Amino acid sequence: MKLKFVDQPYQTDAVNAICDIFDGCEVKDSLFTIEVDNHNKLNFDTEGVDYFIGHSNKLSIDDFTMLDNVQNIQERNDIQMAKDLQKRNFTIEMETGTGKTYVYTKTILELNKRYGFTKFIIVVPSIAIKEGVNSSLNATKEHFMEKYDNVVYNYFVYDSNHLERVREFATSTNIEIMIINIDAFRKSFNKTDDEAGKELKVNIIHRTSDKLNGNKPIDLIAGTNPIVIIDEPQSVDGTKKSKEAIASLNPLCTLRYSATHKEMYDLMYRLTPVDAYQENLVKHIEVASITSNEASTKPYVRLVSVSLKNVFTCRLEIYVNNKKTGAIEKKTITAKTRDDLWELSNDVDYYKDNGFIIDNISCNPGDEYVDFSNGERLYIGEILGNVDETALKRAQIRQTIEMHLNKETSYIKQGIKVLSLFFIDDVSKYRDYSREDEKGDYQRWFEEEYTKLINLPKYKVLREKYGNYISTDASAVHDGYFAQDGKGRVKNSSGTTNDDETTYQLIMKDKERLLSFDEPIRFIFSHSALKEGWDNPNVFQVCTLVETKDTMTKRQKIGRGLRICVNQDGERVLEPKYNTLSVIANESYKEFASTLQKELENDNFKFGIIEPISFTGIAVKQHDGSLVELSQKESEEIFNYLVKNEYMTSKGKITNKYHQDKHEDKFVLPEQYESFTSKVMKRIDNLSREIEIKDASTKVPVKLNKEVQLSPEFTALWNKIKQKTVYTINMDMDKFKKEAVEQIQNMPRIRPDKIDAQITNLDITKQGVKDVGHQVRELGAVYEFDTMTYPDFIRRLQDSTDLLRKTIIEIVSKSGRLNEFYENPEEWIKQVSKILLSVKKENLTEGIKYEKVDNYYEQDFIFNDEELYGYKDRNVLDVSSDKNIYDHVIYDSEIEREFAVDAENDDDVLLYAKLPSRFKIDTPIGNYNPDWAVVLNTNEGEKLYFVAETKGTENINDLKGTEKKKILCGRKHFEVIDTGIKYEVVKELKTLKDRS
Repeated sequence: MKLKFVDQPYQTDAVNAICDIFDGCEVKDSLFTIEVDNHNKLNFDTEGVDYFIGHSNKLSIDDFTMLDNVQNIQERNDIQMAKDLQKRNFTIEMETGTGKTYVYTKTILELNKRYGFTKFIIVVPSIAIKEGVNSSLNATKEHFMEKYDNVVYNYFVYDSNHLERVREFATSTNIEIMIINIDAFRKSFNKTDDEAGKELKVNIIHRTSDKLNGNKPIDLIAGTNPIVIIDEPQSVDGTKKSKEAIASLNPLCTLRYSATHKEMYDLMYRLTPVDAYQENLVKHIEVASITSNEASTKPYVRLVSVSLKNVFTCRLEIYVNNKKTGAIEKKTITAKTRDDLWELSNDVDYYKDNGFIIDNISCNPGDEYVDFSNGERLYIGEILGNVDETALKRAQIRQTIEMHLNKETSYIKQGIKVLSLFFIDDVSKYRDYSREDEKGDYQRWFEEEYTKLINLPKYKVLREKYGNYISTDASAVHDGYFAQDGKGRVKNSSGTTNDDETTYQLIMKDKERLLSFDEPIRFIFSHSALKEGWDNPNVFQVCTLVETKDTMTKRQKIGRGLRICVNQDGERVLEPKYNTLSVIANESYKEFASTLQKELENDNFKFGIIEPISFTGIAVKQHDGSLVELSQKESEEIFNYLVKNEYMTSKGKITNKYHQDKHEDKFVLPEQYESFTSKVMKRIDNLSREIEIKDASTKVPVKLNKEVQLSPEFTALWNKIKQKTVYTINMDMDKFKKEAVEQIQNMPRIRPDKIDAQITNLDITKQGVKDVGHQVRELGAVYEFDTMTYPDFIRRLQDSTDLLRKTIIEIVSKSGRLNEFYENPEEWIKQVSKILLSVKKENLTEGIKYEKVDNYYEQDFIFNDEELYGYKDRNVLDVSSDKNIYDHVIYDSEIEREFAVDAENDDDVLLYAKLPSRFKIDTPIGNYNPDWAVVLNTNEGEKLYFVAETKGTENINDLKGTEKKKILCGRKHFEVIDTGIKYEVVKELKTLKDRS
């Protein structure tokens, strides 16, 4: 099959953005002379010839005209207008997968058609991109020949062994395109001798050559005054020497194409990741996060950071035993040399006797690590002991195959072949020559999982209806693309060697073959070093299986499959439902999305940033019916106004003041732009993130009412509630054990620990990378992928419950649920511990007894007004009478607010106070803070003192769990202090009065 190409409007815009720079330029032939050294001629065809005629590009407009053209194009494309030509460097920013190679190829042909330019050099940073460009020129030649009336154009990859092509490049009258790697011409430009008189090695391009009749290749190239196209300039000319090398080509101008520019010269066209994503010019992305949903049964350690201040320390994330609940949790701790993780983890079994004692901490920049006594070494970010890495990798392979087959079932009807790509960093995991069948772990796992999945009933239609296309033979559907040694054996590589060049050529050559149903291969394994410069439009799954730290960026991963897919006729299928790229990752969606957004920001894409020209093009109909658009200059005036009035920082970040004034309808623009206000606000909101609004004008400081605090009524009330108590417990153990056994028997079945796949759809907007919907699926139990180890559950339950060992053994034995411990140890411990603690709390409350102690609450500590604030109309009530110890009441619920309003307006209430959270009564299930202290006056003139708890019900049996138990403890506390204070649970003040 052959890929078919069509003109797309955004690509035409990008072409015109460059070609229009030369508007007014005349077609002129420019000649130069190439001298022939008659004393050093090896070529018989030059005998008697003194020179050759070279053909070069000719520019016939001045820089003033060119700058005017540039500014007009930038205005048209909503780009900040340039002030100068920056040595004729022009930038085109296009997202990966949108066809930048197609665009600059068409630009070459269009520049020739309009202005007669014939000499072009494409400079690339790597072997991969060099092969990718050459492959693209091959694939598009027929398309462009038809489009440009069969114009003759030649292209070649510069090879120092074939310098005759350089002469042809210089002397040809046709369009000539040279593809050259920057490494081929950025070494020393001049031959020099060292102290021993030995000539230093320089690139051949800078040496005189007999093949070129005594000329240097670089001189012939420079004589053509070529238009230089730099593919991925951030990787080409980031150094002084590289810039000098580009200058040595003597470019008429330099066109710079990339999605990730580091240096931004005159920008002519921009297609951002957000533009490409939102306009469906590339595939949308979903992330399948392969993670275990429980703690693993192995020692877990992640190195967060290392530090050297007074001593060497490190920050480690490890399992820590929560002795209150019996569950182990991941926590970050600080450790130093000789620390034992078993001790730091509160005795988590998995670290015991496993050699997790810190031997050494290295703080050398770029080489930060921690060594343990068991020989393990962890570098920053690395992890030991998640669910075994092999288990997760096998689960990733299974998930990739399943997602592939699911898509294949639907896409095959549209003539779309689905491809999946696995990146690995150790080829022996795919092909292991030490084994008789030469199959590495990944190849073996793949074939086992594929065989299992393809034979499932849900894929019956693939097997029966499309059996001619889709093989059920697992060995026939995958292949590897790796560098090879001299014996033809695959090997690890760096991505930059000659062996890699052969591999890239194979990948490019096979690109169209792989798209055909006639080719059974659907799953591709490739070395992670081969991570750029190539892609395939029908890659729908990308899975990275790496042994060491993953060096591939998220953009590199998705870049191999972002391009819109094609059918069997080579035509692009534009419907979004057939264009989703799935990334199968062993990290959470949040981690993936966060990293992807940071990469985009590092590549100069600014989320939530307003630029001086952001308002350009906003159009508003005037009173006379005419339509007026904001120019770049007017946009800059609005931008400067926003900065001056503190609606925005000078770097384009919207401030809280903008959101505050917008919220209060106070935001205005200068009079001349008043009609644009609503559209400017809409543009700001589209480009920036919303900020949570806190209305500072409603913030209310809450102060003590000193007069009330010193009153006899408050003093009497305080004396009645200030007594402290302690509690003791007498628990009926037989009753406790019986209830615990019953609840464990009735607890939900403990399911095996699963490996989950969360599949999340990404949306890339100007506000950032977002989750727009996800689903979670179970891939299988951990024991299907990994071996289990088991902790000492009796000791763990003892730690969390403070029960005797024999009590725990008796309860567990009678429950009959011990077998489930062996399927999911941590979940079993967590649930049993939770039941034991719950039953224990219930029984503790029943057997609790409070006693007074010789200790009292301190009034100055309980009642003070330091940093006490509320928000008007949200949680604070203004009280004007002298009944409350504070001048405002802070309430937590509508019931509390109504109670305060009633107390404020009721003449029988002499004094009331919302008890601060610092007033706490100890209970076996945590501290209890009652709501109110109230003094009532009866008809007989007697004063009654209450502590009241306001709830939505007055029947405490309607309350559940801890809430009910704390109230029962509170009641016992106030009963035992016996100061004449009454404790009541009420819904409203009227009920309290009725009980007086």
